[in-house]
Amino acid sequence: MAMDAAILENVIAGQSPPTLRLYDWDPACLSLGFAQLFADVDEAALTAHGWQVVRRPTGGRAILHTDELTYSVIGPSNEPRLVGGVLESYKRLSEGLMKALLLLELPVTRQPMRESNGFGALDNPVCFEVPSDYEITLKGKKIIGSAQARKKGGVLQHGSLPLFGDIARITEILRYPNEESRQEAADRVRARAATVEEGLGRRVSWEEAGDAFVRGFSETLNIEFVEGDLTQAEMLASERWMTERYAGEAWTQRA
Repeated sequence: MAMDAAILENVIAGQSPPTLRLYDWDPACLSLGFAQLFADVDEAALTAHGWQVVRRPTGGRAILHTDELTYSVIGPSNEPRLVGGVLESYKRLSEGLMKALLLLELPVTRQPMRESNGFGALDNPVCFEVPSDYEITLKGKKIIGSAQARKKGGVLQHGSLPLFGDIARITEILRYPNEESRQEAADRVRARAATVEEGLGRRVSWEEAGDAFVRGFSETLNIEFVEGDLTQAEMLASERWMTERYAGEAWTQRA
């Protein structure tokens, strides 16, 4: 999260180009939405699993980051592919996500815009339980969880593509009134969300998925990517964001 924030800061300052970042997590980590209650977290269960927790700068509900590909799209707010409101730019970026999954030969479809703004159902703690406007689904099941934050001068959208494993593992580290409620939540997640492995009947490597993301965004948004590492300015900013925000309880447990 600190690296995404650092790239956004440098993009706004005109020191970094629009960026597509692809990454994974080690160890597994639970990320909470910007305004989500920390009380949703079962801290004892999280510790028992050896997993971590962080709060995202974007909205939405909890995601367990493991066995997945995470992407972030970061650019200035006047970038033609990011201009407009949240839904307008989200729809545009979802075309790249859609193409990436089609390149993986997944039979996916895109959710239409609903009458109510669908950026997250706030009555449950799990992101993957409810598809939002323009999100991608596999046979009616949500397969990518995404969220966006718009700052003065810049836009950050990031999201998660589960590659394999039990999509309901997240319920093991969230609080529920009793074990029956936990099991019901796990059953709902499995019924409403999918992994790439579920869709293809085989495991896809992180590298194969990453290549599809690069091609998908490149082809649909007419972008030629140049691969690179974080700049020195981005690394310094990342360390500062880590110290001042993302590694601290004041941020992670603030809500």
